[in-house]
Amino acid sequence: MKLAVARVADSEDPVLVEIDNDKATVIEGARPADLLAVALAPQDWPGRIGQPWDIVDVRFMAPIARPGSLRDFMAYDAHVINSLSALGQKPSPEWYEQPVFYFSNPAAILGDGEGVRRPRGSARVDYEVELAAIVGREVSDVDAEDPHALACLAGFTLMNDWSARDIAAQEMKHFLGPAKGKDFATSLGPWVVTPDELDIDASGRVNEPALSYVNGQIYTDNTFYDMTFPWPKIIERASANTTLLPGDVIGSGTVGFGCILELRTRDKVKYPFLADGDVIELSSPKLGVLRNTIIPCR
Repeated sequence: MKLAVARVADSEDPVLVEIDNDKATVIEGARPADLLAVALAPQDWPGRIGQPWDIVDVRFMAPIARPGSLRDFMAYDAHVINSLSALGQKPSPEWYEQPVFYFSNPAAILGDGEGVRRPRGSARVDYEVELAAIVGREVSDVDAEDPHALACLAGFTLMNDWSARDIAAQEMKHFLGPAKGKDFATSLGPWVVTPDELDIDASGRVNEPALSYVNGQIYTDNTFYDMTFPWPKIIERASANTTLLPGDVIGSGTVGFGCILELRTRDKVKYPFLADGDVIELSSPKLGVLRNTIIPCR
């Protein structure tokens, strides 16, 4: 099942829709806030209202506009290796012992089509191709070896973890962060896909394409599959000694060559950091296209 929060026709009031074959149909009796409930128990929401809309005529909003928390992991060693290679470094052996994450800003969530405002003082704005899991059920201390470790998830969506590389580099010299280099924007959408619709293997890895485009030119051509730490390990770590709540968002981290920082290790001229007016698209056939444009700082 694919679910989205959207505005249809000329309405300014968002509705909850189901996406099917490039069509969007309003779910009877459901509000945008019911997205998780519908994802977890679609049989309780059998009705649809009106004629389906072509998705090109639908304005998608962030499926989770204000998550209770936003954790972003670093689950792909290819991203770490590529990023550190520019500094002549390699990941430490300790990096492979357990997945690590940072908390980002749940008050800075953007949806498809929204402008990403450049942070003041940054000349090195970057995108990052990620997959995000949406928590649907409250859980604590999940065991990664439990065959039902992912049962707490309502679904997955594309995530663009925007980065101001210059700001982050400065603040991380002090062994904290990233903070201001990250908390200006995170994009989610355009819709949430329930786990049963995705190719997820027994290890909990999602085998779906991961693509990015800048101004129509392909930059990233990879998959979400090659995780050093699969999703059960991520959920285990995120829920350790704490409680995950419905609506919490958990990012996978960036796929290999899923950002300009990595691509510049190949060619600095071909892959400049993002400029005002650049249009960035993250894409995966089942997960849709998440499109944003860089706009000037205030």
